[in-house]
Amino acid sequence: ARLLVAPVRLRQALLDLIRHEMASEDGRIVLKANSLGDRELIDALYAASGAGVEIDLIVRGICCLRPGVPGLSDNIRVRSIVGRFLEHSRIFRFGSLARGARHFIGSADAMTRNLDGRVEVAVEVVETELKQRLDEILEVNLTDDGLAWALAADGTWSRVPRLHGRETHAR
Repeated sequence: ARLLVAPVRLRQALLDLIRHEMASEDGRIVLKANSLGDRELIDALYAASGAGVEIDLIVRGICCLRPGVPGLSDNIRVRSIVGRFLEHSRIFRFGSLARGARHFIGSADAMTRNLDGRVEVAVEVVETELKQRLDEILEVNLTDDGLAWALAADGTWSRVPRLHGRETHAR
């Protein structure tokens, strides 16, 4: 399905997409959201990490998942980009760039209230140029060293080391 609607289908579709990556030799997931708190999605991401899926999460606010916990989330990295502007975009990419990826944009954060208690939507982006633009946005977020913070396994945040010598802003 290209249109995923909560509370009817969105959660199950996200879980199916995560499981599909677990079955792939080059499983890859990149999620960009404001919050990640849904236990079922977090457990699925932990399972995917255990299956060798490389996972990058860009979560501006609340993140209840702990990355880098040995034996649980070794393949998960979490970063937050915090600047002057409140970022609201949600992008979900499942699949490797070599194999081909499915891209979704939507209104829902990965929170139980969004998946079970509200009408939220995610739509698959199928046009090549738009998918490339989404990949560019994700890449900028994954390589930012001016406004990025990384979440550690113990739940603490630390500034991502600057590689490009730019001034940074306090979190």
